[in-house]
Amino acid sequence: MPYFDAASAAPLHPVARQALLASLDEGWADPARLYREGRRARLLLDAAREAAAEAVGCRPDELVFTPSGTRAVHAGISGALAGRRRVGSGLVVSAVEHSSVLHAAERHAAAGGTVTEVPVGRSGAVDPEGFAAALEAGTALACLQSANHEVGTEQPVAEVAEACRAAGVPLLVDAAQSLGWGPVEGDWSLLAASAHKWGGPAGVGLLAVRKGVRFAPQGPADERESGRAPGFENLPAIVAAAASLRAVRAEAAAESARLRGLVDRIRARVPELVPDVEVVGDPVARLPHLVTFSCLYVDGETLLHELDREGFSVSSGSSCTSSTLTPSHVLRAMGVLSEGNVRVSLPAGTPAEDVDRFLDVLPGVVAGVRERLGAPAAPAAVPAAGSGSLVVDALGRRCPIPVIELAKVIGDVPVGGTVTVLADDAAARLDIPAWCEMRGQEYVGEAPSERGGVAYVVRRVA
Repeated sequence: MPYFDAASAAPLHPVARQALLASLDEGWADPARLYREGRRARLLLDAAREAAAEAVGCRPDELVFTPSGTRAVHAGISGALAGRRRVGSGLVVSAVEHSSVLHAAERHAAAGGTVTEVPVGRSGAVDPEGFAAALEAGTALACLQSANHEVGTEQPVAEVAEACRAAGVPLLVDAAQSLGWGPVEGDWSLLAASAHKWGGPAGVGLLAVRKGVRFAPQGPADERESGRAPGFENLPAIVAAAASLRAVRAEAAAESARLRGLVDRIRARVPELVPDVEVVGDPVARLPHLVTFSCLYVDGETLLHELDREGFSVSSGSSCTSSTLTPSHVLRAMGVLSEGNVRVSLPAGTPAEDVDRFLDVLPGVVAGVRERLGAPAAPAAVPAAGSGSLVVDALGRRCPIPVIELAKVIGDVPVGGTVTVLADDAAARLDIPAWCEMRGQEYVGEAPSERGGVAYVVRRVA
């Protein structure tokens, strides 16, 4: 069964498995003890730290291991903010950061700090000049991911790091998605990552804090991992994480080129094979193994289930797969279509045959879902010009029904006429304007509806 969700968790690398099994026998003792077993464990921990630091591009004494990537992010943000509290309480983040960063930002704001969100363009990347402009007096810390976890877009970390350095603000980089492919460029100050993203075991993260960065670990003091990650080290998992990171880096150049070719095939063929599809994310400055696309008139949850029945494990940022009915904050920040969203992230070693079969299966799966939802098969014919308006009541109906109902009736109004869609699904705020852009219609705007929800107005121009 092809597994196409490596961005969530990569399969355990064979080197990680070997290192884990070996260190279970050799690395079970307390590395803080001076007897023979403890010294052996300390040697394993030191070697793992040196290997990880080499891959990150920092000194071994600047890197600690944490129980997860999320813990590394939270420890990095809280420690850096506390260490620079005399500077101010400002925190700058991009609008598409991983939820671990945004949750830390929410907690900081709740405690009285200030948070500035830097917007992104339609490709999902921040503008370095816009990011620099957000670094006002009193900014204690800035955060920027190296590459986006949902759409694969790489961020201009080097340029942002230079701006942060000029402003005297440390930059924390969430490198979870990219570290297995190569070091993060630029003069960053802190870096966090997670082993299960590159084929290491789950439950191991790493946090690097450059020398000279003011840092005050939060929580009760602990003598382990420089006080930044309290608790007994999971040494077998740490050894396996470091060994697998070194292994995937050795394979990265060749595997990156191969997977990029497969992803390029998906990016090119999906719009040819499936009508009404938007491929999102930067087409060039992106991770080599990840591609995301959204399909009009498709229920994302049903689409993922149908692909699973065909043997493909993929993920989605669509609100149609969420009990909250809230579309992905990444897709929302980019302003792209969210319904029928599919993220394909290929693990190392994915054969071309699996990608070919995915492309064979996808059109029929999408067509079947659309047919069950009653989606229109083709754009409506254009009547004579004139005036007129219609109101579509889609209150209480989940995506993609509001857009489907809009598409069904747009041909019933003349060019210049309007259709008002009443909807209370948060995805409509993204998907109706995205539909207008894809269909060449004019999105007039939105206003509160007297009947509840929001009234979205579309004018027919084509």
